[in-house]
Amino acid sequence: MSVTKKTNIILFSGDYDKAMAAYIIANGAAAYDHEVTIFHTFWGLNALRKDGHVAVKKNFMEKLFGKMMPRGAEKMGLSKMNYAGFGPKMIKDVMKKHNAMPLPDLIEMAQEQEVNLVACTMTMDLLGLRKEELLEDIEYAGVAAYLGEAEDGNVNLFI
Repeated sequence: MSVTKKTNIILFSGDYDKAMAAYIIANGAAAYDHEVTIFHTFWGLNALRKDGHVAVKKNFMEKLFGKMMPRGAEKMGLSKMNYAGFGPKMIKDVMKKHNAMPLPDLIEMAQEQEVNLVACTMTMDLLGLRKEELLEDIEYAGVAAYLGEAEDGNVNLFI
């Protein structure tokens, strides 16, 4: 009898390079038949945001958060050497030369491999994010659901 291994990742960071690392690990684990969950909370939710503006009703503070946070994975900055937005352009150019997949493609691959992409509902409420603003085919849950997954996890990472 084979036991399914579980990999759980909390993606807290909104940095492009850290989100890439989370998705590379998730895709690798899924390729090795792990059941994988990425729990996106706080700035990690930016990886799940749609690129374009979505018209939803928000209060002043929610609109402010929405304007300050990047829309979508492609617009996330780097954790180091961001250089007012020039750093991500440089790293993406280097990645292209080395045939490395960009973050949006890694997210798509994760969805194809049935990685559970979960948006933290409490953080969505705090930041004023609506389901309409996030990618299709993701799940929504709170911390209790994550803890239930993590309790049975063979690998648990915080990125």
